[in-house]
Amino acid sequence: MRVRDKKPGALPVGADPLAPVDLVGSFYRGMRLAAVDGFVLDTPANRAAFGGPVKNGQSAGFPQVRVVTLTECGTHAQIDVAVGGFNGGERELAITLATSASKVLVIMDRGFPGVELWKAYLGAGAHLLIRARSPVAHRPVEHLPAGTYLGRMNLGGQKGAHPGGVLVRVVEYRVDGGEAVRLLTDLLDPVAYPAAELAGLYHARWEAESAFRQIKTFQRGPVEVLRSGDPDLVRQEVWAHLVVHHCLTRVIMCLADDNGINPDRVSFVKVLKHTRRSVVRQCADTPKKIKKFLAVLAAKVRRKLDNGARRLREADRHLKRPDSKYSSKLSYRVNTRDRQPTRRVTPKDITLQPATVQ
Repeated sequence: MRVRDKKPGALPVGADPLAPVDLVGSFYRGMRLAAVDGFVLDTPANRAAFGGPVKNGQSAGFPQVRVVTLTECGTHAQIDVAVGGFNGGERELAITLATSASKVLVIMDRGFPGVELWKAYLGAGAHLLIRARSPVAHRPVEHLPAGTYLGRMNLGGQKGAHPGGVLVRVVEYRVDGGEAVRLLTDLLDPVAYPAAELAGLYHARWEAESAFRQIKTFQRGPVEVLRSGDPDLVRQEVWAHLVVHHCLTRVIMCLADDNGINPDRVSFVKVLKHTRRSVVRQCADTPKKIKKFLAVLAAKVRRKLDNGARRLREADRHLKRPDSKYSSKLSYRVNTRDRQPTRRVTPKDITLQPATVQ
């Protein structure tokens, strides 16, 4: 994992991706699958360095540090990370991750498309599958089989034929007949890279969200703000959280490999708890103690750590509720009446949307 910072002189710390070539859901036609996405962390007393939310011209809430990651879809391991301020954009941070994405098919949501980002990733030897808003590359340049077409994505204010733009392949589809989803990719060959396969791949982007949940909800725990009051220490604290998550992911990969199961089945929460207990018992870890610790965990995988086959992650998306976790008992009852238990759902029906002739 490499951690980058917008601050000049920040040193990267590197590690290789973790997924073996035969791990299900980690590769597509020889390309490693990874997702780029971002999240923010509250950091008190650091507004001058990082910025934060503003309401009616006044500062609101805590200052926030913005973190954008290149996350391996098959393992949740962070390949590269960029750290910046709240007022900076995710796209600008994502561009700095391009050099770590060689031979990777990178999946992003519709907040990221842009000519500069596109050229940066393709120049680094990466491939892209990005959701885009409807106005982007909406005019077909050439129609392809299965309803896809080639279009041009340009900088703001440029005409369609401007040489500064980039040629993209557009794939449109609907999930269960709902909202049309538009994907842009540099994989232009409709035979080598069928549209239906690319549409099915896009949901892998949510693996980055699962990794963020592991870091922010389980690993960090109920503490909602970073403790450091100095910008350099904030960056160091963010880096530490990410490195610990990467190490825990390595432990999970070792356990899965030793037991011949998919790493999705190994419980992150239980591995985290066992690791914490081990650290408390052993003030100074040595390679011998680490081996012993892994051996103990491996013996418990079948009995305690194995969650079983992973359920489909296809549930409908709902916006987070704005109410505080510290609401009064009365307001809690009022706000939770309509909450429904998590349910298992059937796979979604993906229907390709034919391109309209213009």
